[in-house]
Amino acid sequence: MNGLVLISGCSGGGKSTLLAELGRRGHAIVEEPGRRIVKQELASNGTALPWIDAIAFARRAIEMSTADHAAAKGQAGWTFFDRGLIDAASALQHLTGEPVLQKLSTAHRYHQTVFLTPPWPEIYTSDPERRHGFDEAVAEYDRLAATYPALGYEVVILPKIGVADRVNFILDRLTAK
Repeated sequence: MNGLVLISGCSGGGKSTLLAELGRRGHAIVEEPGRRIVKQELASNGTALPWIDAIAFARRAIEMSTADHAAAKGQAGWTFFDRGLIDAASALQHLTGEPVLQKLSTAHRYHQTVFLTPPWPEIYTSDPERRHGFDEAVAEYDRLAATYPALGYEVVILPKIGVADRVNFILDRLTAK
């Protein structure tokens, strides 16, 4: 069984909050590569930032996501990812047209079920690491919502409910299979 579970979807849709709750419940979690990269780049005055050099940012996210996937592979239990390799590869392919998505997706599979956080304007906020607007977040969500099924994943849209209930929904869905 592949225990590497992706939580993807709309920026500002509550992914990081869900991962924090999953971690509190004892599950292994992997923080979003993009946020880690932004923090590193801001601390070092780097330019691999989505608002300065989106292509360099996407390439770094692919590298980090590949390393995250390799580090988590073979662990017992569920490991939950706040975004991952497919999100990064989708971004790079969208920006450059490079056909990286299929190859990387085939080589580095996640659990068959991918959970997507839908656009949720009531909880969306920008911050120093998320500087794009809600319309850009929705466009990215639409691209990902089409990408995952095209790669053979079953997509489950998470309901707009409280954090604890969302986590219960995810865990119930995974254990029902």
